[in-house]
Amino acid sequence: MTTDRQRYEELKREIRYHNYRYYVLASPVISDAEYDRLMAELRRIEAEHPDWVTPDSPTQRAGAPPAEGFAKVRHPAPILSLANAFSREDLEAWLERIARLDPRVREAAFVVEPKLDGLTVVLHYRDGVFVQGATRGDGEVGEDITANLRTIRALPLRIPAAPDGPPPLPYVVVRGEALMLKADFEALNRRLEAAGEKTFANPRNAAAGSLRQLDPRVTASRPLTLQCYAIVTAEGEAPATEHGTLERLRAWGFPVVESHRCPDLDCVWRVYEDFAARRDDLPYEIDGVVVKIDDLALQASLGVVGKDPRGAIAIKFPAQVVSTKLLDIRVNVGRTGVLTPYAVLEPVEVGGVVVERATLHNFDFIREKDIRIGDRVWVKRAGDVIPYIIGPVVEARTGEERPYEPPKVCPSCGEPVVHPEGEVAYYCVNAACPAQRVRNIEHFVSRGAMDIEGLGEKIVLQLAEAGLVEDAADLYYLKKEDLLPLEGFAEKKAENLLRAIEASKNRPLARLITALGIRGVGEVVAQLLAAHYPDLDALSRATVEELQQLEGIGPVVAENIVAWFRAPHNRQMLEKLRKAGVWPRQEAETAPAEAAQPFAGKTFVITGTLSRPRNEVKAFIQAHGGKVTNSVSRKTDYLVVGENPGSKLAKAQKLGVPTITEEELYALAVPNP
Repeated sequence: MTTDRQRYEELKREIRYHNYRYYVLASPVISDAEYDRLMAELRRIEAEHPDWVTPDSPTQRAGAPPAEGFAKVRHPAPILSLANAFSREDLEAWLERIARLDPRVREAAFVVEPKLDGLTVVLHYRDGVFVQGATRGDGEVGEDITANLRTIRALPLRIPAAPDGPPPLPYVVVRGEALMLKADFEALNRRLEAAGEKTFANPRNAAAGSLRQLDPRVTASRPLTLQCYAIVTAEGEAPATEHGTLERLRAWGFPVVESHRCPDLDCVWRVYEDFAARRDDLPYEIDGVVVKIDDLALQASLGVVGKDPRGAIAIKFPAQVVSTKLLDIRVNVGRTGVLTPYAVLEPVEVGGVVVERATLHNFDFIREKDIRIGDRVWVKRAGDVIPYIIGPVVEARTGEERPYEPPKVCPSCGEPVVHPEGEVAYYCVNAACPAQRVRNIEHFVSRGAMDIEGLGEKIVLQLAEAGLVEDAADLYYLKKEDLLPLEGFAEKKAENLLRAIEASKNRPLARLITALGIRGVGEVVAQLLAAHYPDLDALSRATVEELQQLEGIGPVVAENIVAWFRAPHNRQMLEKLRKAGVWPRQEAETAPAEAAQPFAGKTFVITGTLSRPRNEVKAFIQAHGGKVTNSVSRKTDYLVVGENPGSKLAKAQKLGVPTITEEELYALAVPNP
């Protein structure tokens, strides 16, 4: 006789299977009425036995109570972005670049997928059960949106979704895209408009806005779906190819992107052109295609440039082009003194976004294209993100248009502008230029740098105009009595700002390096520098030759770093930062002395189950100077082998890569007496 508990487990399995048939395969085998009866029975049992309810129950998609905020989630591996190509020439140049690094690329096959215009999500499964989901965030840390993701019916709460699917791995992290189909987006906007609520500009905004609701019940009311395309990390044996990964994800019950395996670039380009021709007929928005090397080990061995993997690239579609009136040409002064013209436009919608400003690149571009104030101009969104002017609609001229001349003096400080012979750029070389000072401070306090809450563009400008700050270091010497006379400041606001400035003193070294605004040194390079130099003193003594030894730093960036630390006004600012207590040191564990780095220059790969969590072992290797990669190659120095090793062990044996146990790893870290 079937007990209630047995029936409960049977119902969950049965409903999960029907969800898979309906939302993923689009091939239901029961009617809606039959499905509703199963759900009603499940809810009745759960009402009688609330302690039986598990996170993977189909009833848990309805939406949990509102959250107070989103917790941060550190990803198990970087969730990288992609470099862009815009032409066949760009695609061929990409292949040439990576083929110079590894000639095997010339014989490699590729997988081509649509580049979905949605919100990247990272899905964690343990023993087949969905346990956590997060946004991409900055690629290293995202936001926990597990409760909201549970409401997406296309997302399997347990894998495999079908009874005959392959068994799940002990732990697997899947990457996908949450999105809204075009038809569903239009229906949602009609519903919102009828209710007098604000509508969304495009499906991507609608998907992102729906997933970042603090109340999962709101997310549950939105028609979101999902497409998956990658395994981020896994315990156990994962597929060795992109094509195999997609097949495994499909077999587990994930909705998987359309994909094509190509033997060469001719095939890749044909697939790109086919997607471009079908773009408007697809049920979802795409803005290009993604091309990946099919062999995952080869792809991984090519490494990363900045935040972009070398083994994959996005080919973007030509952006939508519209025309509008150019009302004025104005000039921005950047933090390095470069003057950049921009267009003030009659507002126009481009690809679902209203554009009022657009870049004009540089003054030579304006002259070459004969762009005049009052012209009707073509506007394009490069990569569907940054609007820029293509050129004038000459046929629409009335004779009232005015030619434009580059400024002779800086629009910020009034000092003469310098245009070096042979250069495109125009410069303001006045080191005291208010615009440069303000831009530098704005960069210093920005979210990716020192992240000083409440210190936006307007307040930075107030502080500069009041003579309270000459550079970013002066922020740490502000007092409440300095702020109170400023417009909009009262006791509470002044105290909050000073508290935020004080809190920023605890930012890690990499954040401070980013904040300095050295040309070419963004977040990725700053992290690299912080891993090799314990503080700014050590970094300031680095030579161009020494810096170029670091992977990812070329001669131009190395020169920029050395020149920045050599400049007297920068040295003065650093001394003020030191005296103010803004002088972080990299923790000894992550930047040990050279003598305590027995793994320096060594590359490790880990396979199997270890006595400690894999992340801890990885951190141990890195703390002793080593590098950890995901795949075995001829460049691997050691394979650390735990219990139940996967295919990496066989590959290491084939390539002659030394294998060591976890205990032997720890012993290697102890210097010989």
